[in-house]
Amino acid sequence: MPQNPEKIQDHVELFHQPEYQQLFENKKQFENGHEAEEVQRVAEWTKGWDYREKNFAREALTVNPAKGCQPLGAIFAAVGFEGTLPFVQGSQGCVAYFRTHLTRHYKEPFSGVSSSMTEDAAVFGGLQNMIDGLANSYQLYKPKMIAVCTTCMAEVIGDDLQAFINNSKQAGSVPQDFPVPYAHTPSFVGSHITGYDNMMKGILSNLTAGHKKETSNGKINFIPGFDTYVGNNREIKRIASLFGFDYTILADNSDYLDSPNTGEFDMYPGGTKLEDAADSINAKATIALQAHSTPKTREYIEKEWQQPTSVSRPWGIKGTDEFLMKLSELSGIPIPQELEIERGRAVDAMTDSHSWIHGKRFAIYGEPDLVYSVVGFMLEMGAEPVHILVHNSNEVFEAEIKELLASSPFGQHATVWPGKDLWHMRSLLFTEPVDFLVGNTYGKYLWRDTKIPLVRIGYPIMDRHHLHRYATIGYQGVINLLNWTVNTLFEEIDRNTNIPSKTDISYDLIR
Repeated sequence: MPQNPEKIQDHVELFHQPEYQQLFENKKQFENGHEAEEVQRVAEWTKGWDYREKNFAREALTVNPAKGCQPLGAIFAAVGFEGTLPFVQGSQGCVAYFRTHLTRHYKEPFSGVSSSMTEDAAVFGGLQNMIDGLANSYQLYKPKMIAVCTTCMAEVIGDDLQAFINNSKQAGSVPQDFPVPYAHTPSFVGSHITGYDNMMKGILSNLTAGHKKETSNGKINFIPGFDTYVGNNREIKRIASLFGFDYTILADNSDYLDSPNTGEFDMYPGGTKLEDAADSINAKATIALQAHSTPKTREYIEKEWQQPTSVSRPWGIKGTDEFLMKLSELSGIPIPQELEIERGRAVDAMTDSHSWIHGKRFAIYGEPDLVYSVVGFMLEMGAEPVHILVHNSNEVFEAEIKELLASSPFGQHATVWPGKDLWHMRSLLFTEPVDFLVGNTYGKYLWRDTKIPLVRIGYPIMDRHHLHRYATIGYQGVINLLNWTVNTLFEEIDRNTNIPSKTDISYDLIR
């Protein structure tokens, strides 16, 4: 069928044109599909309890997992350091997926290379790929550090990264003193938060080797974890500046993932200085802002650096209060009055919106730290969690989320669903509906099917712009979380009350 090249349209309109509709209709004769009535019958059946029982009985199949794989978290951690190029020991297709996923979320170019392993490497190993890849990366892209991680192929083969890197340096791929930290990140175990932890430990152990001093530098280290809100790193810097103490963020990828458009390309914008990362071994303490993306790193710091660590999630009023009190304790500086005023503003905003969120039932999915933090905030607002789904769950998380739920009268009727996916969530939402759903972009299909409004919080968010630029931590974060939640509920109220003379009794200008 002839196309009109002068009629260029966005895909939202393009595929509604007659020629495309005819193509879709012609396809059906080759698809051997069922009649529309049968499709509708099965679709309705999948909404009931009978299907839910069958859905939850499956063991060997995952449908729409609510997690990413390890290398995604590893390269996310790597770009938080100055001049660092992520290097994936694996195929081109794998690294293309990771880069694309991050680019679609941030609308920013994400640089990363692979060793381009193919069938030969799968049989004989990827040493030569590593030698050539490191040499090309060093010469072409001029990084200050190359951080290496693996994919499934390299892990199944059993590539020894430490030996491969040593052999590559002996072959002259990079100078002997050039930092090439590494992490084994098999995608078939763990998830993106595991990969973040493995890479963070690998980078810190590499950069800090031989830099331990007898006296502390007096700084406080912050490890953000797999936190995709670039506003959060900036909020940490602002809070630390108000206190007036020295600090190091390990690792600060906020400028890399939200770089200014100056007309000149910068391949490595921002990032924690390598010398600051090396000196982090001499800090007085390290605070991790997530627990489940940092366990190996925290254990390493406590054991090898002999440095105290703690976990503080500054989400909501209670979480932020505890975080600021911890900073005051470590620094010996009183909490700045400006932050006390911000707390009052956040409490005032919560009071304004409380009546619209109090008593609302919600479902949530995502990674452990995000879910824990958002549930804590929602409980402060009087919202009632019903379904809490964490695909990459663990026993520690399950114990702490149950303790959190037990601490509030609004958390008594929640059920935690560890290891489940978003197709499980679909059954939950149809059989036990809620007032709103909290999750990432992939919840869009759940919203379409169930008509339950989606509050977009988490990673990835690819169908809305700029949400990643905001802070979700601190008292400023409280207002942002509140804004997204209450206004989503208002939009749903408007959708359900906008038919003139029928439902528009409450189609109000004032809420």
